[in-house]
Amino acid sequence: MPNLDSPLLHHLSVNSQPYRDPLTQLPWGALSLDDFWLPPSALSLAGLPAFTRQPQAIQRRLSQYEFMNFIQAGLWLEGIFIARLNHSPSQARSYEEYAYDLHEIREEAGHSLMFLKLLAESGLQLPAGSFRRPWLTDYLGRHAPAESTLFWLAVVIGEEIPDRLNRFVRTHDDAINPLIKAMCRLHIIDEARHIARARNALERRLAHTSALARTLLTPLVRTLVAQFVRTFYLPRAEVYELAGLRPGHEWRASARNSLARIEFVTQNIHPTLNLLARHGFAIAAPEF
Repeated sequence: MPNLDSPLLHHLSVNSQPYRDPLTQLPWGALSLDDFWLPPSALSLAGLPAFTRQPQAIQRRLSQYEFMNFIQAGLWLEGIFIARLNHSPSQARSYEEYAYDLHEIREEAGHSLMFLKLLAESGLQLPAGSFRRPWLTDYLGRHAPAESTLFWLAVVIGEEIPDRLNRFVRTHDDAINPLIKAMCRLHIIDEARHIARARNALERRLAHTSALARTLLTPLVRTLVAQFVRTFYLPRAEVYELAGLRPGHEWRASARNSLARIEFVTQNIHPTLNLLARHGFAIAAPEF
């Protein structure tokens, strides 16, 4: 395939050159367990009477553990992106592609270091079993051919879905900790370039993808969306337990069946579903 995306990659590289290192740029001294880390309306139990009756300390602690769950998923996903971008110059189609791959690796590594520092500075820990890699997304992310339509579908969905939550937090940040606010803002700025690159790569591949091939890919796309949504929007029972909500599996079931949560997720992922629909993948909002 001709490398027609070099002008975009050059543009993205130019905008990545003034690198903002999260470890030195973020206000780490502002971190506090006395603040919410997610807006109350973004919590998985928002709007449920049983949760509303809980002490604010428990609601606040759930916001912190749900954000930790979110960044744990981010560490997994960014680790895949870094591994797939890490190749030699001879494997790149152009200088522009190799240069932007390096910029993206630097930014994704910075995000991961930012997340690890938050884990260390907060003193909050999630048990190893609280996060499980979604099987299909993990496999495709690691093994799908880098030039395939399916790979770039997975990248676009994987970049878009967590970015939508970051954007919600950024526009409803009055009630959250200043460090978390700054972290989400920095993440959004970098991810805007990554998403632009992924969308462009996907569109170029879809130009050579038949209607039949899109129909055959649709069930896989549907599963990818469902797995990403559950990974980023439905914490496991251990997260509720750590926040002081027991038994955790009952609170998780409440979140899973919450009409307010379903509506929140549906609104957040609506732009991503619209994007997929424009490219011939009619995907309904997934069930939890």
